Amino acid sequence: MSTTTSSPRRARDKGPSGWLAAPALVFFLVFAIIPLIGVVALSFTRWDGLGEIQVDGFSSWKTVLTDPVTGNALWVTAKIMFFSFIVQAPISLLLGVFTAGGQKYRAALAVLYFIPLLLSSAAVAIAYKALLDPNFGLGPGLGLPFLAQDWLGNSDLVLFVVVFVIAWQFVPFHTLIYQGGVRQIPASFYEAAQIDGAGRVQQFLHITLPQLKYTIITSSTLMVVGSLAYFDLVFVLTGGGPGYTTRLLPLHMYLTGFKANDMGAASALGVILVVIGLGLALLLQRLGGRNRNASQLEGA
Repeated sequence: MSTTTSSPRRARDKGPSGWLAAPALVFFLVFAIIPLIGVVALSFTRWDGLGEIQVDGFSSWKTVLTDPVTGNALWVTAKIMFFSFIVQAPISLLLGVFTAGGQKYRAALAVLYFIPLLLSSAAVAIAYKALLDPNFGLGPGLGLPFLAQDWLGNSDLVLFVVVFVIAWQFVPFHTLIYQGGVRQIPASFYEAAQIDGAGRVQQFLHITLPQLKYTIITSSTLMVVGSLAYFDLVFVLTGGGPGYTTRLLPLHMYLTGFKANDMGAASALGVILVVIGLGLALLLQRLGGRNRNASQLEGA
């Protein structure tokens, strides 16, 4: 009897809570869904940004998909995404585990680590552009010929410089995510492991990493999908050069729309970005299993 009476009561308790999501849904509809529909519609037009919009079928899509610059932009985006993840993921994880400790010196170091997170991407790009200047930058100032290279003008080096600057700015963000994840792991796990004679490396491999499964997936999703939004930093730092070496897909979209005055093709590139981002996000979330809301303490 108690079961039958309690279930409607739980249903009534859960009912009104749905209204709490209404403001977020309205915000998402107005600022995400409606603009996305507009971009999709605009991708089937020909428009220079000022004159009359002309419906042009798949002409803009054909232009984008047959343009070799688009293929190169996709390849550059994939390379920066891959190398950024390879650099940021292990550094962020290790720093997050380190700063999660209760020692005061670790808290002080954590403050220093998080400073780049407070700076805008444009400011970071301007600072590094000045530091890496082959004539007036850090290398000539310190008298170090190795640092006096044309880092941003050398097509063999510039991609790795961009990856380094991206990692320098965004590693603190992912470090903060991992720090919070580590602090959620019960200390009793480590105490039991110490009693069993497990060392720090064994504790890290058999306790910390498994318990951070969902944190790793969340951070990786933000890291990979966020690689599709590296526009301002690359635009200020290299402008997409030298040549097309660092012309990412979002930068290519901007230059197509506001430099070449082809909003239809730029909209098609925007749709491609959205599709790629959604596909990568769904793929990474699938790695977490079917129950994405499960606790990271599952099986504890």
